[in-house]
Amino acid sequence: MVVRTFKVREFERGFTFKDRVFKGILGPGRHWFVDPLFKVRVSTMSVRAPWIKHPDLDVIVKSGALKGEARVIDLKENERALVWINGRFETILGPGLYALWTVFHTVDVEVIDARQAVRFDHRSLSVILNAKDADAWLDSHTVQAGHVALFFHDGEYRATLEPGTHAFWKGEGKVTIQPLDLRESVLDVSGQEIMTADKVALRLNGVVTYKVVDAVRAVTRVEDYSQTLYREAQLAFRAVIGTENLDGILGRKDAVASALEDILKGRAADFGVEVLSLGIRDVILPGEMKDLMNKVTEAQKAAEASLITRREETAAMRSQANTARLLEANPTLMRLRELEVLEKVAATTNLNVVLGEGGLAERVVKLL
Repeated sequence: MVVRTFKVREFERGFTFKDRVFKGILGPGRHWFVDPLFKVRVSTMSVRAPWIKHPDLDVIVKSGALKGEARVIDLKENERALVWINGRFETILGPGLYALWTVFHTVDVEVIDARQAVRFDHRSLSVILNAKDADAWLDSHTVQAGHVALFFHDGEYRATLEPGTHAFWKGEGKVTIQPLDLRESVLDVSGQEIMTADKVALRLNGVVTYKVVDAVRAVTRVEDYSQTLYREAQLAFRAVIGTENLDGILGRKDAVASALEDILKGRAADFGVEVLSLGIRDVILPGEMKDLMNKVTEAQKAAEASLITRREETAAMRSQANTARLLEANPTLMRLRELEVLEKVAATTNLNVVLGEGGLAERVVKLL
């Protein structure tokens, strides 16, 4: 009789096979088998390492021998598992059969149905995404501050994603992420060749300030909301400028811009965009029209200057006439005026005054 002895140490377990048929798991200690034909085989495995990797794992699990000493995870095609060992995240598991020793370790497992929730949300998302094999199972997208992103699954809108990091299971349909900027943006509408109501061809440069207020409408109503806004601004320019004369455009630029803004606001609201302001930055005239306008402006300024000159001359003459009437009515004021003139002349030149009889001296004495 042949007796064989197998020793299993404290941190080991022994997998027993007889004639390639699994018979059970041996605990720590010494074990004897009557095996005259040497058909018994015992392979030991350390329970310090949590993962049980064995070519006959499915047979071992089915036998129930791991009950109480290991955690068995059997995942279907649409299932994923998050494994935490001793409170630390270990890995993500896909479909398949797995087992982990629980003798020396605390093993926690979260099983998730990826088909029911393609978008993966978890309190420890950042830790999970930093795991070494997370990229094999998850796609991640980061939405920046001031932006949102639209989440589509198989072409169907599912959710609007706020700023932050978001993850999605791979292999569960087509996931499309459409980012949008919600901040104020500026759109230049430049080089618009338009003919006014009085047949003057001019070129306009405008600027539109806008922001997206309804992300879903902005993406689903039009192909490109920015290009659509540009096209609508062009149409608004032609609709308003084409009905105005050149003088009206140049003289009422703010009123024209306000009319343009009202038209564009209504059109932009249909695809989720709010127009904050619209301004006409430049009005560029053809060369010959510019020369003509300069001549008109020059003539207007010359006429204004001539009018001002005549007005000043008239005022001066009126003042002189009033002074003459006043002096004529009051001889004493006239004499004082003569003395003032004499004083001014004496102050600036060498003046010899000849006092003759009945002349200036007599008048001065009488005045005094």
